[in-house]
This record gives sequence, C-alpha cells and structure tokens, in this order.
Amino acid sequence: MDRYIGIDAHKESCTMAVMGPTGRRLQELKVETCAKALKEALKSIAGERHVCLEEGELSAWMYELFEPLAKRVVVIQAAKKEGPKSDSIDSWSLADQLRRGELSRFVFKEPGTYRPLREAVRCYDGMVRDSVRIKNRFGAVFRARGIQVRSEEIYSGSSRSKWLAKLPVKVRQRATLLGEELDGVMDVREQTETWLREEAGKVSVVKLISTAPGIGLIRASQIVAVVVCPERFRTIRQFWAYCGLAIVMRSSSDWVKDAEATGGWARKAVQQTRGLNRKRNPMLKSVFKGAALTVVQRQADDALTSHYMEMLKTTKPNLARLTIARKIAATVLAMWKNKEAYDQTRHDRPARS
Repeated sequence: MDRYIGIDAHKESCTMAVMGPTGRRLQELKVETCAKALKEALKSIAGERHVCLEEGELSAWMYELFEPLAKRVVVIQAAKKEGPKSDSIDSWSLADQLRRGELSRFVFKEPGTYRPLREAVRCYDGMVRDSVRIKNRFGAVFRARGIQVRSEEIYSGSSRSKWLAKLPVKVRQRATLLGEELDGVMDVREQTETWLREEAGKVSVVKLISTAPGIGLIRASQIVAVVVCPERFRTIRQFWAYCGLAIVMRSSSDWVKDAEATGGWARKAVQQTRGLNRKRNPMLKSVFKGAALTVVQRQADDALTSHYMEMLKTTKPNLARLTIARKIAATVLAMWKNKEAYDQTRHDRPARS
C-alpha cells in the first residue's frame, strides 16, 4: 500500500504527515532532526513510501537519509502561499500534492555523484565572494577620503603601508584591520583553489569540458558540480533556461479579425521581448557569460570571435555576447553528452560569395 509522506524540516524538529492513496490522513509525527530518529520514524511507516521535501539547508542531507528507505524521494522548490501557515499545514500540503501528482519545480538531487569536487567548488565560490566583499570594503575606506588608490597595491601586503599612511589616524586602524582580514582570506582562497584543481584533475569530464572556448579548469569544474548529469536536459533550450540564457517573450490580445481574407481570426504578429529568464542557476549564468567575454577579448583566432565581430555590424554588443554565451553552453552540453573534444571547425561559418 502506497504511503505519501510530506516532511516540513527545521533545525530542531521535523513534521511528518502520512497520507493514504485515497487522501485519508493516517498519522502526523513530530521527530527530532537527527539521522537516527528520522530513519526510525520513516521505517515505522508501513507500505511503499513516497517522500516529499522542500528545498532548503537540510534537503540534500535528508535526501541521502531517505533514498534507501523509500520508493521515491522528491525535493521541490517551495511556492509562496497565501493564508494560514504552520508545520502541520505545510507537511499535509506536501503529502497531498505528492499523492495527486500536482508537484512542480522539482530540484535535482544526486548527492553522491562528484561529491568531493562539488564540495571544493562550493568552498571556492564562497571564498571568492568573501574576498571580493572584503576588497570592496577596503577600497571604500580610501575612496571615502578622496584618495585615488591603485587596487593592486593596497591589496598587496608588501606595498600597502604607504597608502595606509595617507589615511587620517581616526580611520587608519579600521583600514589596517580590513587589510589583515583580506590577507587571511586570500591565503585560504589560494588553498581552496589548490584543492579544487586537485579534485578537478580526478574527474575526466572536467578535463574534456575545459577545452571548450572560454572554459578553463575552474569554470569546467563549476559546470560539472552544478549540472552533474547532462542527460537531465533533453534539449539545449532547457539548458539555456537553467543557465538563465533563455529569452522571455510576452504577448497579449493575440487574435484579431482578418477582414482582408476570410473574415476569420488571425494571430497578431506582435511579441515583446522581456529579457532573460529570472529563474536560473546564478553560477552557470556567470560561467557562460564570463566565458563569452573571455572569448571575444582574448581569443581572437577562435571562430566564435569572428562570428561576434560579424554580429556587431547589426547587433548591440551585449546581445552579441549573449549569442556567444548560448553557443558556448550548447557546445559544452554536446561535448559532455557525446564525450567529444572541442572541434572549432563546427563553428566556422561559410564565406559569403
């Protein structure tokens, strides 16, 4: 007998709602958020277990716990709801939606695949964000006093003292401490990058993808860590949407009377572009837009650069770079699926007669 289980998870406790195939509410459990208690609670539910969780800090860990014990475990992106809200209401809602097959916006979970590489990528991304944030704070101290600094000199500990001496005594201590904080974070960032490169060297697909234009070892590692399984994208348009590179179109009042022809209804050929889709993975969007910028600025001999220069005759630079980013994303996905190295000739455009 199927049992549909919705779980509302929190730091200290989890609420489990168990529903039968007819929608009957069978039981509601309050369980401590620890591995042993959660496993025992799930095992106590007889029948074939179907589990639904909301995406959050605990979702990956709980997915690992429940996957061997349940027939199906799904993680969804929580939707905004109106009206009353509680742990009980949320868990019963998840169980009922799972039973009726009304869930949408699934979150891909495969925690065991490329785990060391994914942990290294996550740590490296955090270190990069932290170092950039501290650099911005540090530089702002000088800008606020009207001092035009050379960034590479204030960020380097060897030549920082002469710039600190230009600051008033009342703010110099804060700048000194920010500089020391930056030194510590940059040291950890270097260690993290070394770890990331070591883990990337153990994954053959990272080496394969890194040969694509604008994609080095770091960006290839980020792509593999986020995508994990390329087969989950059936078409390139699905991949573009996931990367935030899909163009959103909007139209309204699509049908008008076709008075000149049959007098029936005809579709009005008016659509408005609303930019790129907002529901996306920010890391992948940054990777492919950064790769496009690298290609057009540093790889003049690549076929994509030639295509970019040709597009500039009729297209704005930002839209031309978006086209290059989409081409790089399509190339990477095809390389990964087909296990093929990058072939520049496939981007060569026939000469116009």
